[in-house]
Amino acid sequence: MHRLLRTFTALTAFAALGLPAGCSSDSASGAKEEATVREAATGSAGPPKSAFWVDPDSPAARQVEQWQQQGRTRDAQALRRISEQPMAVWPAGDDPAPDIEQATRGAAKENRTAVLVAYNIPHRDCGQHSAGGAGSADQYRTWVDTFAGAIGDAPALVVLEPDAIPHIVDGCTPAEYHEDRYQLLSEAIQRLKRQPGVKVYLDAGNPGWITEPGKLGEPLRKAGIAQADGFSVNVSNFQSDGTIKSYGRTLSATVGGKHFVMDTSRNGRGPLAGDRQDAWCNPPGRGLGTPPTDRTGDPLVDAVLWIKRPGDSDGPCRGGPAAGQWWPDYALGLARNAKAA
Repeated sequence: MHRLLRTFTALTAFAALGLPAGCSSDSASGAKEEATVREAATGSAGPPKSAFWVDPDSPAARQVEQWQQQGRTRDAQALRRISEQPMAVWPAGDDPAPDIEQATRGAAKENRTAVLVAYNIPHRDCGQHSAGGAGSADQYRTWVDTFAGAIGDAPALVVLEPDAIPHIVDGCTPAEYHEDRYQLLSEAIQRLKRQPGVKVYLDAGNPGWITEPGKLGEPLRKAGIAQADGFSVNVSNFQSDGTIKSYGRTLSATVGGKHFVMDTSRNGRGPLAGDRQDAWCNPPGRGLGTPPTDRTGDPLVDAVLWIKRPGDSDGPCRGGPAAGQWWPDYALGLARNAKAA
């Protein structure tokens, strides 16, 4: 992905993702966040309780089992810092239903929420590492309808189309596709919101990409942000918590005070130093960030999430496999480097 590169017992509880500002002071909540990350990084405490679903059959979980059988117990223990945390599900292929149904059913058994990513917009990723997407507007509409229908009445948090709006802003997506993309995103939000337990967050890139958040305001409005629950920030990227929050607050002010969710899956050590165009693609020395939670202590931040699945490759760079493929060595590095952002 260019430069970016699961339920509550009742819907009223799910609506409580945005918490009152009075939960804690900024300094107190920041200290608590750091302590939680340190515990996860050192193995001194179990995985923090989360409202979101943990996939027991994730690539990380299977890798832990394999390494245990091979006697790599220390590596397996380190990798539990990933396998025991909730991560988003990115349904693959032309039929997203099987992946979604597996996630929502698994989440329902534990009264937790599935986190899903809808990533199939036509002309996706400008033909780069994550190129693909639906072959036409009508195919995309059918895909979204299937995606939403598979959720049913289950609570789910959907991150809608990472990169789609930022690629309009940076000029990577040709102008001839802009209006169609706005229309498709708006329709997708409306279709997803017909499901009673769904919250939708339209992707808004990251602070290292679209450095002036005001430039995203009008495109987000054209794409129907008013009907969404908010936007997502830092998907698959490495910007620090403080940088993400500052960026999100500024952008929120330009789109009517919308809330946001932030991806902290790999930002524990921040972005790769230096102004490199490939800094988003499997950068070395990165680490896991703040564990997922809906208890953010910030009235604008509905959730801290691991949207990018730590250990999934960004693409065939720096020795990595194809985008989205599991890369155990990189995952282990992220786990070993886990550090408070």
